[in-house]
Amino acid sequence: MHAILIHGMGRTPTSMLILAIRLRTAGIHPHFFAYSAAFEGWNACVNRLEKFINRHTRNHDFIIIGHSLGTVLTRGVLPKLTYKPRACFFLAPPTKACAAAQQCAPLRLYKLLTGEMGQLLANPHFMDALPTPDVPTNIYSGINGLRGRHSPFGEQLNDGVLTVEETLLPNIPYETIPAVHTFIMNKKVVAEDIIKLINTARQPVKI
Repeated sequence: MHAILIHGMGRTPTSMLILAIRLRTAGIHPHFFAYSAAFEGWNACVNRLEKFINRHTRNHDFIIIGHSLGTVLTRGVLPKLTYKPRACFFLAPPTKACAAAQQCAPLRLYKLLTGEMGQLLANPHFMDALPTPDVPTNIYSGINGLRGRHSPFGEQLNDGVLTVEETLLPNIPYETIPAVHTFIMNKKVVAEDIIKLINTARQPVKI
């Protein structure tokens, strides 16, 4: 089993290293897809991701694990794949034009650091038009963001960037994780759950 790991915006593949080590220990072979939101456009990145997946999986069984913007790229590439992943795992996925992206979108520094893809995250028409995955998918939503009077999220469960509500998709199961947005992939419970689900899927059906 192969795993395509796609990091979030402003991060690098090293952010997925702890998760990759845990997957490799379980016999799942990780492959890191690297990109830069600041210097790469949406279409070019999705097309490159498609080629990366085809090159590294070669029609063998694989899963895709994305973090944040990596989940948006995953949703963009899935319709292009002839050979689909066995499952997708979305860590802190922005599934709609979230409040944080919309507030930051007009800022010059945000535009400089996040490029076209940062603007797309704030675009309701773009985010609402992304296809829902047509393969088994699990969402992991962080809940360790600040809540209360001093939080921009009020009392809503959040990971410091997204509310739980902003990570959900219709008919896609989700789990809440005691983590903040930036480091949710390092939580051991996430790796354990992914490994458990993959091992369950590998087991032959008894007749």
